[in-house]
Amino acid sequence: MRTKYFLPLILCFCFFQFAHANENNVDCLILEDENSIVCKYSLMRVDHEKNILIQWIEPDNTVTREREMIIPVNHGSVYDYRYIEGRTKGVWTFKVIDEDKEYTTNFTIE
Repeated sequence: MRTKYFLPLILCFCFFQFAHANENNVDCLILEDENSIVCKYSLMRVDHEKNILIQWIEPDNTVTREREMIIPVNHGSVYDYRYIEGRTKGVWTFKVIDEDKEYTTNFTIE
């Protein structure tokens, strides 16, 4: 059972390694064979904890998940994921609010 999740985790790791370390950004990866959407927020490492707000926004602009997260000192990323099954089809938005700035990315569920 563990090997079932090993390949997707390796793929996610490789995919997210290309994120820029010197600027904040968000990106999502759809893993259809694992029924998952994995999103990552990358940020510049800082010497204090940061509170951020993550939002998953449906195609009709309804926020279906909102999570406050604490990023520990000197950490450079945070992940969130959802299952594809049961999600509304269309263009979704993954948004991170970090202090007074917003970072967004879009992805399509077909």
